Amino acid sequence: MKRIGILTGGGDVPGLNAAIKSFVYRLDDDRHEIVGLRRGWASLLNIVPDASADNSSWILPLNRMNTRTIDRSGGTVLHTSRVNPSITKPEQVPPHLAGEKGNADARGRYDLTAVALRVIEFLQLDALVALGGDGTLTFARRLNKEGVPLIAIPKTMDNDVYGTDYCLGFSTAVTRSVMFINDLRTSAGSHERYLVVELFGRYSGETCLLSSYLAGVDRALIAEVPFDCEKLYCLLEHDKGENPSNYAVVAISEGATVVGGGMVMSGDADAFGNRKLGGIGGVVSEFLEKRTCEKVIYQRLAYLMRSGAPDSLDQLVANNFGSLAADLLRRGQTGKMVAVVDGRYTSVPVEIGGEMQKRVDVDRFYDSAAYRPKVADVMGMPMFLH
Repeated sequence: MKRIGILTGGGDVPGLNAAIKSFVYRLDDDRHEIVGLRRGWASLLNIVPDASADNSSWILPLNRMNTRTIDRSGGTVLHTSRVNPSITKPEQVPPHLAGEKGNADARGRYDLTAVALRVIEFLQLDALVALGGDGTLTFARRLNKEGVPLIAIPKTMDNDVYGTDYCLGFSTAVTRSVMFINDLRTSAGSHERYLVVELFGRYSGETCLLSSYLAGVDRALIAEVPFDCEKLYCLLEHDKGENPSNYAVVAISEGATVVGGGMVMSGDADAFGNRKLGGIGGVVSEFLEKRTCEKVIYQRLAYLMRSGAPDSLDQLVANNFGSLAADLLRRGQTGKMVAVVDGRYTSVPVEIGGEMQKRVDVDRFYDSAAYRPKVADVMGMPMFLH
């Protein structure tokens, strides 16, 4: 019998609960004890390693009964956070650790990895499973180097974790984006206006690219290729004139940039060094309104893309990722990340995720001159056109 911890970190996506349930069910037959760690890596800083301490708000034992129906909803029953113990912001340090912060780095962050390791030992965890994107898996790789038996499950609606073709949440994000873009066409057509739809995606334009391809938008602006506002206007003006309903649609990734400019960001950086992205669609909308002296419909889909229950594909992959993670633990194959490679379920060393950044293959899938997806001959291509 093993005692295994599982947590979710970073942004929530549909499919997390399904993966958790699948993992619990797969190991329940072997009578392993599954310990849910609440609020991601923050749990390893806030759990007090003392037998007399009340840590119930940070720990949730998981079994068949309390996970029986969780796959029917989105989000994560374990909650989440963007805390990274190796670069902890001062305000994220719990009071009981005030005397253990040590020296801060140049950004004023503290490395509390030793604290996290002590809590893992206190909880008597034989292994740890982390569901997350690049930020969450950065600390997973650190723990792996420290000798913690660990399995990673990639999740991010941006689908940008290197080493896997697919991450949990991606399909639902694309499905919702296509649905909302097509719904918004009714207003754009009724009022004969330009429609600007801004999508999540941070530094990767894959979500925007695939959503634009499936929704058949007129133009798509991705994070990998800077765009020119005047050129975009000329293209959209032509598109609007060619449309019998006299409207045009442009989808834009939140990480897209104007030629010579930077990403539109706000607020302070989180524990992983990421500031809040968003607003580039507003920049484009304001330009179009000034250029045309007409109102523009601007919609940021934002959390609508990642809320609610998973679609069928995310449900399927989540079930299989959770089951695969359990099977790897049963075989003692830790230090792995479950993955889809060339359309097949597999596992890769968890360190692979930190080797490169996963971005859109612009030459292959994007027309940088026309600001459009470029998908011509799909023979032999993988399903997700990566």
